[in-house]
Amino acid sequence: MIPTPHIEAKSKDAIAKTVLMPGDPLRAKFIADTFLEDVKQFNAVRNCLGYTGTYKGRKISVMASGMGMPSIGIYSYELYKFYDVENIIRIGSCGGYTPEAKLYDVILAEDVWSESSFAKVQSGYDKPLIKGDPELNQRLMDYAKELEIPMHQERIHSSDVFYRENFKEYEIIHAKHGCFAVEMEAFALFHNAKVTGKKAACLLTVSDNLATQEATTSEERQNAFTSMMKIALEMAE
Repeated sequence: MIPTPHIEAKSKDAIAKTVLMPGDPLRAKFIADTFLEDVKQFNAVRNCLGYTGTYKGRKISVMASGMGMPSIGIYSYELYKFYDVENIIRIGSCGGYTPEAKLYDVILAEDVWSESSFAKVQSGYDKPLIKGDPELNQRLMDYAKELEIPMHQERIHSSDVFYRENFKEYEIIHAKHGCFAVEMEAFALFHNAKVTGKKAACLLTVSDNLATQEATTSEERQNAFTSMMKIALEMAE
């Protein structure tokens, strides 16, 4: 079933076996423009821009997921199920739940906890915890070490809600579930990898901190997020 309702690539060969997936379409374009050679755009449906090119002579794709689990749930499922993508590495921003999560720190999600109903509705999976793929995680840790980029490996929280009425609820989630930081997509991505028999990982950069009330500007985020991009780009094959 290609093209799919949300991806207009007309052949499986248009998309690499490994896809980097930022939330922001402009960040996908930034990665393609800055790091890739021989770039071809394969998607513009709903402005979720997708590109395939080479990095150090090896093929890789980058495509935006949009915000939230329903959005990444659609795009990642179609990539896995219909375009034979094997690996998706989410590269996004997160909010720290503890002062130890410093601005611009890079975090690799060992596993993700969520109160979301996404997995239960999608397949009946009713557990709140899903692990990232151990093989992909080990490769990403090795690449970070080679590049001399410090990286945490932690449990993260995937939330369906950005603006919580009870702002202090993050303290309970941190204390009870051991979540180091929060984002809004990884749980759905990891679940889709699980149900399709594929692999997923998640690299994040701390853009703000709920405990310290520190935050970065949009310009600072664009310039500082290149560390996680460089780690993930080493996954090109």
